[in-house]
Amino acid sequence: MKWWKTPKAAVVWTILRVWLGIQWLEAGWHKVADGFNAGGFMQGAIAQAAGDHPAVQGWYAGFLENVALPNADLFSTLVAWGEVLVGIGLILGAATIPALIAGAFMNLNFLLAGTTSTNPILYTAAIILLFTGAGAYYWGVDRFAIPYIKTMMKGGHGIGNKEAHNH
Repeated sequence: MKWWKTPKAAVVWTILRVWLGIQWLEAGWHKVADGFNAGGFMQGAIAQAAGDHPAVQGWYAGFLENVALPNADLFSTLVAWGEVLVGIGLILGAATIPALIAGAFMNLNFLLAGTTSTNPILYTAAIILLFTGAGAYYWGVDRFAIPYIKTMMKGGHGIGNKEAHNH
């Protein structure tokens, strides 16, 4: 077993994972509870695509202007609930790898939209946890759920891979 997947190292990854999950849950919960409209954010990002040294690349501003902004309600809902679900997944260590990928993808999009804030820190934490692989969820639901799901997909019947007896 590689050192970063050991139970002792996994304690550090768990602390980082739970901290990251709390950041996502808090950010998303406020959006869900208070209402959130990403339209203004998108318009601000589009405006940052002008000038000699734009903070937002033209291709991304084009995406925002032609795809995201006309569907601002959908994107607002996806962002708010995506942040909540990423947070819950990371806190519990459930669907950890998909949650890390989704979180990193959101951070990348926020960065592409010209918003620095905590995004580089959260993005870096997600990438580090992705590199730890199973170490990221050693102390989490996935430690038990993933082997169970793999057994079920192979035609097994649950924990311990015991075959059902038909009488």
